[in-house]
Amino acid sequence: MQYLKTYLNKIESRGNTKLAESVLKTAEEVGNSYIKTFSFTSHEIGLLFGNVQSGKTGQMFGIICKATDLGFPVFVLLTTDNVVLQQQTLDRVKADLDGYCICGENDAQIFIDNSLLQPTIVVLKKNARILKLWANIFNSTGFMKGNPLFIVDDEADAASLNTLVNKDRQSSINKYLDCIKSGASSSIYLQVTGTPQAILLQTFASGWHPYFTYYFRPGNGYLGGDFFFPTEGKPMCIQYLDELTEPTKNVVIRHIAVSAQILSSGGKVSNCLFHPSVKQAVHQKYADEIMHVLSWCVEHKDSEFTELLKKEYDLICPAKTDKIPYEYFINKAYELLDSHSIKVLVMNGKTDVDSAQYENDCNFVIGGNTLGRGVTFPGLQTIYYTRTSKKPQADTMWQHSRMFGYDRDPGLMKVFIDEHLYKLFADINATNNSIIAQVENGINNIKIYYPNGLNPTRKNVLDNDHVEMLSGGTNYYPFNPDNDSVEDISTLLKPFESSEPYYQVSLRIIKEILKHIIPSPDFKMEAFLSVIDSILAEQPTMQGILIVRRERDIAQGTGALLSPNDWQLGKEFPSKLVLTMYQVTGKKGWHGKQLWVPNIKLPGDIIYYDVIEEN
Repeated sequence: MQYLKTYLNKIESRGNTKLAESVLKTAEEVGNSYIKTFSFTSHEIGLLFGNVQSGKTGQMFGIICKATDLGFPVFVLLTTDNVVLQQQTLDRVKADLDGYCICGENDAQIFIDNSLLQPTIVVLKKNARILKLWANIFNSTGFMKGNPLFIVDDEADAASLNTLVNKDRQSSINKYLDCIKSGASSSIYLQVTGTPQAILLQTFASGWHPYFTYYFRPGNGYLGGDFFFPTEGKPMCIQYLDELTEPTKNVVIRHIAVSAQILSSGGKVSNCLFHPSVKQAVHQKYADEIMHVLSWCVEHKDSEFTELLKKEYDLICPAKTDKIPYEYFINKAYELLDSHSIKVLVMNGKTDVDSAQYENDCNFVIGGNTLGRGVTFPGLQTIYYTRTSKKPQADTMWQHSRMFGYDRDPGLMKVFIDEHLYKLFADINATNNSIIAQVENGINNIKIYYPNGLNPTRKNVLDNDHVEMLSGGTNYYPFNPDNDSVEDISTLLKPFESSEPYYQVSLRIIKEILKHIIPSPDFKMEAFLSVIDSILAEQPTMQGILIVRRERDIAQGTGALLSPNDWQLGKEFPSKLVLTMYQVTGKKGWHGKQLWVPNIKLPGDIIYYDVIEEN
């Protein structure tokens, strides 16, 4: 049986040819580049990186099928620790993948009886008790001692990593995942996520940094970060809350207008998401406000409500359907109000909301942390986002932005958000694009950077001894450097006169100059070079500033390298990388010889994260 071909045929039979083409591309490229070359004697780890809500499940299934065709008999598919999500994933595996023995968490006997006659997929949630149970099952059967294991970890940056790394201990889930993979004769552990920050900041020594990374592009019709947070300008779908006096009323009336258009054009659902703070009392406050506004709409149906709704009708520009005539539109809006079919749902630890409750009609959903990973909202067209944190984390914020997806109408989308929060999202999107560009350009040492005050991920999974931060806007120079060839550097710098204040040059020239510097341990040359690589991956013609000064009689180890004038000159270029090259006389240290000493300043008020491996 050809497992990948069978899966692709099933996708095509459902009328989704484009998805089949995308899955085939991912499965073949990952299979041919990383699985085909697997030795079946080692334990390897990789990363499948895709945009949030861009269809990772189909890509994962394609890779599982390709790995089966290449000789892997056992797969463990991990979900987040959510009973409903684990069951949904199990059901989808059974519906989509033929020819496998498929086991849930309580199917140990099925696994044993099958005895690997059919390739096996075990679907488990990342729960310490469940993982310990299956580590024992794999060990007691003895099947894995002579067979390779393929683990697919969905949302691998959540729960799987060692949260006790800075306490020299191992968290339970991380420990049992180690037991499962090391109990096999060999393994491939494929981490899957749309937010790889925490994974990319793991050390290789930890066993959780990927040896390879593959990025798959989203398909046609996907609305993602670049739609909502473009590099220039604010899109029409964004409304700053600061500009509104009655934001809840604006959101409710806007969503009723969008729902009237969608539900009158053959659509079955139109959802609005309120995402305020994590506090349950705040969720109820917004639910009460929405109900109050809905009552106001009914009371003022023949006056103010209709006037405001007409304004929204004039603003909406549906892209997936024709705009309905105003008469039908207003009648549908009245019908929604009069029939009391609009639902207001609160999703948090206190209330239990089933996905079936927001699969149809016009809905307002309010919640906090429960709106994060794995939760999808069909027909999500309106978002009210005010969630803030004193120490915001990029990956958590991005996972909670449920606005991304395929079934949204770009002409009906509206996101109501604080201007400051919007800027944070735009910064996260910029870094995501940088990560993607580095992956697609084959850069292994991927650099992650964020504005000061925005953390890449939660600190408890980052090894404090090995994750270092380089600050943009700070001057760095080596205390005790050398040159591999003073003459070669002098030749490179010959066109640049000391009498000129500065030169604008390609970052590639700056990179070439730095390659001739032999740094002392205090100067992280590899980190600086990889930052340059990350910038060039996204902007291949990016320019920097080069300052060249000769015959500098500077004593070694006396503090700042730069003169006050050159220090001030570098500050005039806050958004550019600045390299200042001083040719010191060598009369006051510096190995007693003329050599070139670099001073580098990275762009902006940005923190660049670097993983330092032990030698």
